[in-house]
Amino acid sequence: QVQVVESGGGLVQPGGSLRLSCAASGSIFSIDAMGWYRQAPGKQRELVAAISSGASTNYADSVKGRFTISRDNAKNTVYLQMNSLKPEDTAVYYCNVHLELASGNYDYWGQGTQVTVSS
Repeated sequence: QVQVVESGGGLVQPGGSLRLSCAASGSIFSIDAMGWYRQAPGKQRELVAAISSGASTNYADSVKGRFTISRDNAKNTVYLQMNSLKPEDTAVYYCNVHLELASGNYDYWGQGTQVTVSS
């Protein structure tokens, strides 16, 4: 089993910064992709940023140039540095851990961390 735990959310003023962290633990040999998704009230969950095992990154257009995703493979941890935050970034942010095994592909999710951008 794999456990995924996020941290780092909170309340920040527009233009401010936050750094989210996500640590995966359990029966892990290696992690393929890791990513951050978010879900605002009344909206569908959407991809914010993802990073492959080879450090290739992918960002939603709405966060390009403001958010940076990175990972520490030795610690099975992924980070999301969020700068120049806007009220529309307010959402619950979820960490995703994607494993590709001989037995199939598996996705694990954290419990979510609230990010609120408001003055």
